[in-house]
Amino acid sequence: MGDVMDGQSNARPVIIKRKKVVQGGGHHGGAWKVAYADFVTAMMAFFMLMWLLNATTEKQRKGLADYFSPTIPINRISGGGDGAFGGDSVVTDTERPEVGVGAPPSMATETSTLEEADAASKAEMKAQSEELEKALAARSGESMTMERALRHVVTKLTDEGLVIEIFDLEDVPLFDGLTATPEPVTRDIAALLADVLAITRNTLAVNGHVRSFPITLVENPAWAMSSARAQAMRGLLQEAGIDSERITRISGYADRKPVTANPMAVRNNRLEVILLRKNR
Repeated sequence: MGDVMDGQSNARPVIIKRKKVVQGGGHHGGAWKVAYADFVTAMMAFFMLMWLLNATTEKQRKGLADYFSPTIPINRISGGGDGAFGGDSVVTDTERPEVGVGAPPSMATETSTLEEADAASKAEMKAQSEELEKALAARSGESMTMERALRHVVTKLTDEGLVIEIFDLEDVPLFDGLTATPEPVTRDIAALLADVLAITRNTLAVNGHVRSFPITLVENPAWAMSSARAQAMRGLLQEAGIDSERITRISGYADRKPVTANPMAVRNNRLEVILLRKNR
């Protein structure tokens, strides 16, 4: 009996594990954290809005509203803040934007004044061009020399002003070969133009153009030749009596602006003496 009891006392104890089963409830994930973060962000934005409304001026609020507006390109006048532009937009009163949405009455008035001045300038230029064309036509009947010279001359009215174009004829070039040495007929034309242009005081520009040359040439002379010929015409005009102060621009365009379908045609060898409009 004692042995039996000793055997039972030495036996390993029995351990019973019980699992705790939770019915419902418990952890649902972190979705509530996202909702709380959104709520805090919304509250922060609301308080920032309230602060901005109290801390900014009407002009600054207008600038902020325009910044978030998809129609800002048509808002001619806007701005907010006292930074680089001092509360003004890039387009300011002094830039004279066209009349449109957001343009103040003062700017509309200035634009209207500019348009009227431009129209008056065009009308004046048209009257001057008609006067000059009549003068040229009158000079053509004076002598055979003038008549031959005027075979090289045509005029056209553009937005820039009155363009007097002087060009090569097939049998009568304006310059000697590929040089900028003027032929006698070019000197006659310069003298004629100086005499006729004396009735105006507008500033002048001289442009040089030449025909295209074959691409087989090692060195294309077009740029240097067009510039040199424009300079030569400037010199002839000044020798003939044109005040040097009236000539404001000399340009060489090489063969980049042909007037014929064939860029290698002799007709593209030409000079332009432009009587500029007063606002050009």
